[in-house]
Amino acid sequence: MNDSMSRFSVKGKTALVTGASRGIGAEIAMNLAQAGAEVLITARHHDDLIQVCEKIRSIGSRCEAIEADLISINGVEEVAQKAFEFFSTIDILVNNAGTIEVAPFWETTVEDWDQMQAVNLRAPFILSKILSEPMRAQKQGKIINISSVAGIAALAGHAAYSASKGGLNQLTKVMAAELGPFNIQCNAVAPTVILTELGQKVWGSPEKGEPMKDKIPLHRFGKPLEVADLVLYLASPASDMMTGQVIALDGGYTAL
Repeated sequence: MNDSMSRFSVKGKTALVTGASRGIGAEIAMNLAQAGAEVLITARHHDDLIQVCEKIRSIGSRCEAIEADLISINGVEEVAQKAFEFFSTIDILVNNAGTIEVAPFWETTVEDWDQMQAVNLRAPFILSKILSEPMRAQKQGKIINISSVAGIAALAGHAAYSASKGGLNQLTKVMAAELGPFNIQCNAVAPTVILTELGQKVWGSPEKGEPMKDKIPLHRFGKPLEVADLVLYLASPASDMMTGQVIALDGGYTAL
């Protein structure tokens, strides 16, 4: 008889979660730790990062923190280097860090465009490239990219953000094709609005949020734990046959 609990366990695995000082990233890190992983978290906000790390340690799990800004190439490479100093290999990489500025495309500045491509797309590319090397050597690994429904369906005011997330979706598929022979699964989670601090910034006002909810069959926005639960599945042995997928966690928004 198969043990269902062991199939969803990540005990003995190491995980790196970016953008983990709050919101979705913090929930993902905690969920992985509760399922048995040793967790390395990174973000720009030092105090919040340390609080998350201490919370994880309080449940008896190992957690290490790296303060870093993924907007620069050097910042991303430094995270990868420090990751190897803490752990000889990273078994689970969750590229969660993201940034957004909302504006019509004709008002989007080149600086905002470049920043969103750097954090949302280039950083996952670089981290996946570097950290997949030991995964390939051990012929095992999980890479999970946190995308958005904005990378699947067009949302007004999201030109730069949608471009970055659409690119991330395609990068996920290419990585799955190339890393599959090494038994490395690569998938993306594309949530609808999750009312974290970032989600509240864009969709928190009733005049903006309610029309969006009306387009979602479940008529609500998502919760960080719902994203974290899907990430845990993708990080666990239960998902070993799933790769190259962009999973819309959107209450049915993209089904219409």
